Amino acid sequence: MTLHSRTLLAAPRAALLAAALAAASLLGGCGAVVVGGAAVGAALSATDRRTTGTQVEDESIELKAVNRASELLGDRGHVNVTSYNRSVLITGEVPSEASRAALEQAIGGIENVRGTVNETAVMAPTSMTVRSNDSYLTSLVKAGFVDAKDLQANSIKVVTERSTVYLMGRVTEREANRAAEVARGIGGVTKVVKVFELISEAELAQIQTK
Repeated sequence: MTLHSRTLLAAPRAALLAAALAAASLLGGCGAVVVGGAAVGAALSATDRRTTGTQVEDESIELKAVNRASELLGDRGHVNVTSYNRSVLITGEVPSEASRAALEQAIGGIENVRGTVNETAVMAPTSMTVRSNDSYLTSLVKAGFVDAKDLQANSIKVVTERSTVYLMGRVTEREANRAAEVARGIGGVTKVVKVFELISEAELAQIQTK
């Protein structure tokens, strides 16, 4: 995907925020297995559409998943694990189809996990340059959500793997389509995958009144 310079130049506030978020996200994720969303989400975690209990459960699921991935792969792979409302997205690189299946089974068996989306690829682990670019793209997408007036940025988790952006959260169909549109408009993003849990406009209104 070619660089959309007009979009980026038109949103200096978003670009500044992106730089800050990118710096934060690059502080983490140096190991073979990464708990997804922790660094990037920290700056925008004032509100959340999950209950406090579910947020705690998601953190516990991610930590347990990291341990299981480390036991299975060691340093032979690079895996990111992101849990949202007890649905787990698994991304990164694994050495074989067998290890990919074993990883999904191990993480899917963790207590309280409702389901898994296994987006790992059988290939060599990516370089730090690729991962740094992914972190930067994540920050640009998050900043784009902040700059958009019709999205609640901290209701959407963003995970980027090899320039593919995955979007998670409890959102309406309108929000899901709008978020995907914003993400696709970021230069360097090659693909956008929606891993949303859709809710109705009535459910959203109820959440916002709490």
